[in-house]
Amino acid sequence: MKLHELKPAPGSKFARKRVGRGIGSGLGKTSGRGQKGQKARSGGGVRIGFEGGQNPLYRRLPKRGFNNERFRTEYAIVNLSKLNAFEAGTEVTPQLLLERGIVKDLKDGLKILGDGELTVALTVKAHKFSQSALAKIEAAGGKPEVIQ
Repeated sequence: MKLHELKPAPGSKFARKRVGRGIGSGLGKTSGRGQKGQKARSGGGVRIGFEGGQNPLYRRLPKRGFNNERFRTEYAIVNLSKLNAFEAGTEVTPQLLLERGIVKDLKDGLKILGDGELTVALTVKAHKFSQSALAKIEAAGGKPEVIQ
């Protein structure tokens, strides 16, 4: 295969809809915008949530309570099955997982979850472990270590 032989998969490319072209297109004259009005004009239309001047729903509803979304701790998660990629006896740290590309972003810390089986004995250092992950790491002859 050469660069000049590359072409998109059949059906993945569509011809651009050419509006205002008269006969055949089905989108002549007003180009599918109807007759006059704000939505027919160039740059026309209303913003999301606008209800024609009526007090919009998002302003009518009460805003109550505290939301912890901005302050929560978010962990990068890794399942045990991914750790089988390491040789036995390896010390698995968050930095090592980042270098190997197993996690893309460490966020506020690393949490190991117990999905899958662990077949090699590893020393795993992470900020958090699920109960099942702890049990499986120890069962495989490894050692989980909680880091701060």
